[in-house]
Amino acid sequence: MEIALGFIIAIFIAITGVGAGSMTTPLLILLIGMPTKQAVGTALIFGAAVKILTTPLYIARRQVNWRAFGFLMATGLPGVLIGSLLLQGFKSDLLTAFVGFTIVCIAAINLFRFSNITRHDRTPWLSAVGLPIGIEVGFSSAGAGALGALCLMNMTMLAPAAVVGTDLSFGLVLSLVGGGIHAAMGDLNTAVLIKLLIGGVVGALAGGMLASKLPSKKLRFMLCVALVILGANLGWKGWTDYHKTQVTITR
Repeated sequence: MEIALGFIIAIFIAITGVGAGSMTTPLLILLIGMPTKQAVGTALIFGAAVKILTTPLYIARRQVNWRAFGFLMATGLPGVLIGSLLLQGFKSDLLTAFVGFTIVCIAAINLFRFSNITRHDRTPWLSAVGLPIGIEVGFSSAGAGALGALCLMNMTMLAPAAVVGTDLSFGLVLSLVGGGIHAAMGDLNTAVLIKLLIGGVVGALAGGMLASKLPSKKLRFMLCVALVILGANLGWKGWTDYHKTQVTITR
């Protein structure tokens, strides 16, 4: 199962820039039963590995805007450090609920990018949103793809392919840093990660080659709708588990 998950998720990451944390974390929790902190750490390392394979393709095609990347990284890097440390202070059930509802919000917000929005070049403003995105990535592994792409789409004049390429580059650095911190703290399932990577390598290469041929906008829309449902299920599971725990304690 993990190999198939890795393949499917990697294809979506390569084509749309979304899915490294938003898909991997809830699927690891819901389908495999992995603890939340461990799922976040594993998702970050897996996302970094997939992006290492796909990002060079966008760089080679000159579809990464380094100016926008620099503004995002200026505050995103400190943010992921803060978020990774904040994660350690939450109870597992509450954390699961928070991650789930966060994914719902991110996916729902990202759906707005499909409406007709008047775009202006406000690239320097990206430094203002890099910090909260970094915190979110370190805390839940989600956000770099969905929120990063949304901000790039609305604050720059970049073409869709450049938005994905720049977003992948940004997410790659955050995933490497955040994943490294989680791995150092023991929040990593190596056995599952290896299986995810086996499927992810093939999926990343396939998705990278298909990125310029498939309608990424439609795929992203369907993915966001699926993430709303997936995140809602995860949030509800965490909340009900927390409620059951509290009832047991009071008895």
